[in-house]
Amino acid sequence: MNLTDLARHVAHVLDQRYPSAPLALRFSSPLELLVAVILSAQCTDERVNAVTPALFARFPAAADLADAEQEHLESLVRSTGFYRNKARLIRACCAELVSRFHGRVPDSLDHLVSLPGVGRKTANMVLGNAFSIPGVAVDTHVARVARRLGLTRSGVADDIERDLCELVPREGWVGFTNRMILFGRDVCRSRSPACASCPLDGPCPRIGVQTAGKSS
Repeated sequence: MNLTDLARHVAHVLDQRYPSAPLALRFSSPLELLVAVILSAQCTDERVNAVTPALFARFPAAADLADAEQEHLESLVRSTGFYRNKARLIRACCAELVSRFHGRVPDSLDHLVSLPGVGRKTANMVLGNAFSIPGVAVDTHVARVARRLGLTRSGVADDIERDLCELVPREGWVGFTNRMILFGRDVCRSRSPACASCPLDGPCPRIGVQTAGKSS
């Protein structure tokens, strides 16, 4: 099976497993999603979802977050980990939104990645799920699953994004990303992947998977 056929097969299997391709982070606006993705670094989506309702109730707009006291913001996001840095980045990012974009989250990749705390993964996640603009967001799950399946040989996020974009039709990028994330959490876990019950076990070369103390 060549890489194009493999990617098509993976997309089909994941579409069957996750028909709606839901994003686990809960949000009601591009700003809420942007902040939630920043908070999700080194943190579970469940924990972020537990924090954001109170956060956005207190600071509903970019200007509110930009003007928030550092200590107050830290107290609200403390449980997400690395809370001092995350609070600082959120305030800086929102200050840029206010000064450059009238408090609105831009729908441009170039503009998004120019914001503090926003890389290509975050930008593509926001563009795809808040604006329906196609993009492949390479988080740790997407990177791990793509490498194990042999869809990429790279360990660099930008290279993985490029490889997946070449293999997956543009209109499927957002759904493919969300499904790869769900699959990485549910089945193709970092530790103890469920290879025996994996629907992709047949064509998967299990690259890098630990088996009986050895790497495949």
